[in-house]
Amino acid sequence: MDRSEKQIQKYYQTILDSIADGVFTVNLDLRITSFNKGSEIITGIPREQAIGKPCKEILKASVCKTKCLIQQTIKEKTPIVNMPVYILRPDKKCIPISVTTALLKNSKGETIGGVETFRDLTVVDNLRKALRKQHSFDDIVSKSGKMMELFSILPQIAESNSTVLVTGASGTGKELFARAIHNNSRKKNGPFIAINCGALPDTLCEAELFGYKAGAFTDAKKDKPGRFALAQDGTIFLDEIGDISKAVQIRLLRVLENKTYEPLGSTETITTNARVIAATHQNLEKLVEKGEFREDLYFRINIIKLSLPSLLDRKEDIPILVDHFIDRFNHLTGKEIVALSQKAIAALMLYDWPGNVRELENAIEHAFVLCRGDMIRLHNLPDRMVPKRDVMLVPTGLTLKEIEKHAIQQALQKNQWKKMATARELGIDKNTLRRKINRLEIWS
Repeated sequence: MDRSEKQIQKYYQTILDSIADGVFTVNLDLRITSFNKGSEIITGIPREQAIGKPCKEILKASVCKTKCLIQQTIKEKTPIVNMPVYILRPDKKCIPISVTTALLKNSKGETIGGVETFRDLTVVDNLRKALRKQHSFDDIVSKSGKMMELFSILPQIAESNSTVLVTGASGTGKELFARAIHNNSRKKNGPFIAINCGALPDTLCEAELFGYKAGAFTDAKKDKPGRFALAQDGTIFLDEIGDISKAVQIRLLRVLENKTYEPLGSTETITTNARVIAATHQNLEKLVEKGEFREDLYFRINIIKLSLPSLLDRKEDIPILVDHFIDRFNHLTGKEIVALSQKAIAALMLYDWPGNVRELENAIEHAFVLCRGDMIRLHNLPDRMVPKRDVMLVPTGLTLKEIEKHAIQQALQKNQWKKMATARELGIDKNTLRRKINRLEIWS
């Protein structure tokens, strides 16, 4: 190498060292040939130690275990843009980065290696977590307007000792709200006792709630305390209260009015100070009109009412919920999954979520079991959420609403705007498609 070439190389290195992002190059054997100052700072590895080593030994990215990104670029001659991964530094710190790769060619246009740039996302990740914290209450996360309104009044509700009725479809998080109220109340050091009234027959429900004395019925060989006794100094959560019988309704009304009850087979009156939070997916007002639910009991439990929206009405929460569940399952499984691919996100935005947030959580758990890399892809999701054909070819940089709109427009155009054929291709109901077209203002 003559003097002028050395001078040019020095200038290039000076330019690369002025960049905050990490930049390194590899040859066709995937050994590092250059390593800028940003790479040293982000990885914690000196340039002298990195040069000549295989990139996977230096970067130690989560994706290196399954597929080398720069090797993929060299082999397929296709660049990768802003792929989120984690790297492991020598000090054992796990750093989130975004990776972009490209081919490295000589003056003759021949591929001689690859170049990779990567950006430290620690600050972005911390901001994301701080933002999620701002949009959370206890273990509930959301940024939708309806949910934020509920978050704003939960502290006052928690401070009171009033009975609360939580309504909403199955899977919307009614028990989570009940636990959040308990955890932020003056009874937070007491027990939180939950019982699903709809899962028990009448006689067993009464015994479970109020307990019984030995000999109260066949097989009652010894005294057993009920859930109200167990919830003393704490909170009792009565889930699916709309399913209890008239007989249990009468006994429950007395507890709410007088704070007293008698266990089955006992004449002793017991006083309770347990706070009552009830929940139901049914319309109690209609049950009252039909004579299936006592009106006086309804007014007793309906002192404070929280109506939870379905996930369909708060689809803007899907990304923040997905992040929340990814963090949880990473912690539980020891995996390092970073995010969902854009096609997977598009599929989640198209789906109607009859099972609400619980179904989304189950879908992410399902994906964790099947995902072998660090990104959940479309084929990792449950089959019912994957469109029958690939209509997820969406450009990058779109908002979630734009992703959903773009995918539907693609399918409509492909099927000459025939709604029945489009609905079949998307794997959704025709009426659902019609609602989406109106909501997203898609016109031919």
